[in-house]
Amino acid sequence: MLKRQVTISNKLGLHARAATKLAILAADFDAEITLIQADKQASAASVLGLLMLESGIGKMITVTATGPDAATALDAVCNLINDKFDESC
Repeated sequence: MLKRQVTISNKLGLHARAATKLAILAADFDAEITLIQADKQASAASVLGLLMLESGIGKMITVTATGPDAATALDAVCNLINDKFDESC
């Protein structure tokens, strides 16, 4: 299992559009990707699960990945989060 911590830095946090973008990205990989915030966790492939994390700006998220594409998936997910989900704010 690979693991990395990232901080949500876009203004609106992990809202519906960002969660959808993340879930679509996660589906591209042969890996199980999980986001963990405090005592909550969600599959990166589940928009509803991601929204239930209630991750706002400044929240620290742990991203884990297992499977054949784990390293590539982890990099891609963390890059998307660090790039503020490609939003301008």
